[in-house]
Amino acid sequence: AEPEESLLKAGNCELVMQPIRGEIRFDHVDFQLNGREILRDVSFTVPAGSTLGIMGMTGAGKSSVVNLIQRFYDVSSGRILIDGKDIRSYPLRELRRQISVVMQDVFLFSDTIQDNIKTGNRDAAEWESVERASICADAHGFIMKLTEQYDTVIGERGVGLSGGQKQRISIARAIAKHPEVFIFDDSFSALDFKTDAALRKALAKETQDSAVLIIAQRVSTIQHANQIIVLHEGQMAGIGTHDELLKNCPVYREIYESQTKEAQET
Repeated sequence: AEPEESLLKAGNCELVMQPIRGEIRFDHVDFQLNGREILRDVSFTVPAGSTLGIMGMTGAGKSSVVNLIQRFYDVSSGRILIDGKDIRSYPLRELRRQISVVMQDVFLFSDTIQDNIKTGNRDAAEWESVERASICADAHGFIMKLTEQYDTVIGERGVGLSGGQKQRISIARAIAKHPEVFIFDDSFSALDFKTDAALRKALAKETQDSAVLIIAQRVSTIQHANQIIVLHEGQMAGIGTHDELLKNCPVYREIYESQTKEAQET
């Protein structure tokens, strides 16, 4: 076999040498933690090159989906597959290397902005890659206004930057990694609606070949996803496009109408 196609066995774990394509599938997943049921019978598929939005109230189980994909926890029953293989057959390092996750609570190091964007990349990102990722993440503009631009040293956890600026640097870091899977866990919450919309438009081109999961509180952030799932008390209350869910999913419709009313009143 060709080297890139070979598999090395290590116990029950296949060390897969070739990059993943990125299709994610939850197959009747249940998840319990400390005796508490978090997810029950969750099934969906995210083909490579498509975007899945995940919506639900606080405590619905949205972030557990992220934790399970990265194997911070394992499913209690059912399976999670990437490219048709149970993720438990991938070595953790290989699995996580090919997934970029942007969390709501951004962690930045006390280092230059450029090195923060390069953090976590197996191959040191070239300058052109850093700049391109920053432009896509709508971070280049404010970075260039800083005294030392990309060589500006920021405090730990991004002291001195606004919440939106920290999130955009974190998104640039994810893009520079060139992953097969992107996960955005409420990553646009600190952005105003205009910036949110512009950033998602730019990201659509950058992530067009990857599987993308967007977990959001705001319907506007995920309403253009190829498919949306609605979680309610750990179960799937609905799955479909934005228009389909407005017609068929009371939980989604209630969230949408509440947010629309709130926007009109502000």
